[in-house]
Amino acid sequence: MTSKLDQLKTMTTVVADTGDLDAIAQWRPEDATTNPSLLLKAAASDAYRPMLDAAIADSLTFSASETEQLAYATDLLAVMAGQKILDLIPGVVSTEVDARLSFDTEATLSRARRLIDLYDSRGVDPSRVLIKIASTWEGIQAARQLEKEGIRCNLTLLFSFVQAAACADAGAFLISPFVGRILDWHLAHSDKDMFAPSEDPGVLSVSRIYNYFKTNNYDTVVMGASFRNTGEIEMLAGCDRLTISPALLQSLQDDTGTLTRQLSPETARSNDHATAMTENRFRWESNEDAMATEKLAEGIRKFATDQVALENQVRKLSSAA
Repeated sequence: MTSKLDQLKTMTTVVADTGDLDAIAQWRPEDATTNPSLLLKAAASDAYRPMLDAAIADSLTFSASETEQLAYATDLLAVMAGQKILDLIPGVVSTEVDARLSFDTEATLSRARRLIDLYDSRGVDPSRVLIKIASTWEGIQAARQLEKEGIRCNLTLLFSFVQAAACADAGAFLISPFVGRILDWHLAHSDKDMFAPSEDPGVLSVSRIYNYFKTNNYDTVVMGASFRNTGEIEMLAGCDRLTISPALLQSLQDDTGTLTRQLSPETARSNDHATAMTENRFRWESNEDAMATEKLAEGIRKFATDQVALENQVRKLSSAA
């Protein structure tokens, strides 16, 4: 029998949600996506140590403040990791801008351009890279400009319909709505200890976004992310892309049941009409959505904390160099 993972691959592009090179080599996904948390974990492995040492050595060759050297070293490490990942996959890799820049459009633009320049300097075709940016108003406006420059973007930490609508209006290449974190919030704020997959708030959110994009002919790719169980994945079968952890990839590989397609452009229906997004509307609707506001802030804090931890690791090794 064909596994559910193989069935899923016939209707959805499967992306590996990991920075672990061995896991990527094992699962051979089309694309891969990383974030500061995954990179921090990967940097502790033997496979990443040569890259970490090389990034530190390079950062120490130019005159700059320690803060600037640390930022450069971690950017270079992310690019080196992305290059290694691209050697293992046929598609694209997502590389994230420092989460501490999430509310600064100009700083996000500068950092994104540097990441692309670093890839280019190492012989990597920039078209194989997606720049990951938090889905704040400032981040979305940075993506609007980067897309005009031919730099494709992955808008992450996305929890609400208004974030998705703003990303589509900005012409973002791809969005990553977080399914599992939406579920987490609703479990914490209700008397329920579980939701059926068909009633999962994260699944319903992504389904609404997918149907809106397809009905209104937006080109922005929908990539569901942050899954808590295979039931969520199965209910989004047919979504443009799904980024899945190695553990859940294994569960899908081990399951030989029938997987039914749930989403498709042909059956997409939406009552949400396309509209130009204004900053006032974005901020008000975001403010009215407690879940999205809390999870976005929490996600930015978590990624920023892990970025600082990675920089501390680099600082420690730099001192020993």
